[in-house]
Amino acid sequence: MSEETMTTTKITTRRSAPASARKASARNRIASKGAGPVRSGTGPERKKWGYTVLAIVFLAIMLFPVYWMVNASLQPNGTTLETSWLPLKPDFTGYATAISEQGGNLATSLVISLGSVVLSLAIAAPAAYALAYFKVKGAGVVLFAILISQMIPGIVVANALYTAYNDLGLLNSIPGLILADSAHGIPFAILIIRAFMNGMPASVIEAARVDGAGHVRAFWSIVVPLSRNSLITAGLFTFLFTWSDFLFALTLTTTEAVRPVTLGIFQYIGAYVNDWSSVMATAVLASIPAIILLVAAQKYIAAGTASGAVK
Repeated sequence: MSEETMTTTKITTRRSAPASARKASARNRIASKGAGPVRSGTGPERKKWGYTVLAIVFLAIMLFPVYWMVNASLQPNGTTLETSWLPLKPDFTGYATAISEQGGNLATSLVISLGSVVLSLAIAAPAAYALAYFKVKGAGVVLFAILISQMIPGIVVANALYTAYNDLGLLNSIPGLILADSAHGIPFAILIIRAFMNGMPASVIEAARVDGAGHVRAFWSIVVPLSRNSLITAGLFTFLFTWSDFLFALTLTTTEAVRPVTLGIFQYIGAYVNDWSSVMATAVLASIPAIILLVAAQKYIAAGTASGAVK
């Protein structure tokens, strides 16, 4: 075999060799020159495991109060200092007491939260649509005022509402709490929904207008369905704020006729400070609606909060 033929055969063999074999050959050549063995991916893999362990530790620290709440709710009556680390003998007496004595407060919070969501979206969605698509003079000033309204301390708003509610007869009423919680949730809902609507193509609405649809029809038939993610996100945040509200509930209610669950737990602790199983069982029951909504609407929240970042 001639020298030219042997050279051609070597080149063909090298080209036909698998990529993994060529990489291994390169490593061997480097190692033979004194560079030592090559360990691919060792550094990044160690960093990845380190970040994973660190994330697990932080997650365990953050979730430990939730676990302890559930664990204490399943213990026999007693103080939290006597609670074991594991509910080896679960007792559901605390849940029976919580449902019988706090069930009405849970229902009240649910009605107030749902009413606040409906009222907030009914006002925030049209307002966001107008700020996003209409050439409104002073729109920047309006948005700045909305941002400023989010910075006002809640106690200032609550004290002002107490005086107004006392004159209007809205103290100790579900509509009064719905109005108060909605007033706090509407500015944030406007910002979320408007950010999403700014990213929608204007040609879609213009096409609806060309087909003869008015502003109301275009908003209801085109904009609202396309804005589903932002509406769900804004509604969920409004629900969570209203469900966990304590300041308005404490300021705008003076009797037991209307008592949200947050106020019920606050007064429950004073009456049953030695029966922590009932207190923790009430807290667990109050956490269930928020957990269910967050899990069910997780993908909508991610899409709704990120949609306004990119046009």
